[in-house]
Amino acid sequence: MKRTYPYHGFEVEVGVEAGFHWQKGASMSSYGYIAIVRIVKTGATLAHFTPLRLGESGGHSFSTEGAAIMGGYSAGRRLVDDLLRAEST
Repeated sequence: MKRTYPYHGFEVEVGVEAGFHWQKGASMSSYGYIAIVRIVKTGATLAHFTPLRLGESGGHSFSTEGAAIMGGYSAGRRLVDDLLRAEST
């Protein structure tokens, strides 16, 4: 699953990877989703940042694809806001 959202002159591209992480004593509940976030200036082909792999707080994966997409989009918006704030000072 991949989504692209326009935000303040940038495109926040959010993809999702599914996976299972083996841990000592882990069960199938360790299966989850990771958001892949890419920030691109609208009309540009190169990303502003290296794509980021994000999960829930504490290093856990998201439990659903939808949660990963929304979590990635939220993080992408914060990155753009921080970038714009840094450029204006």
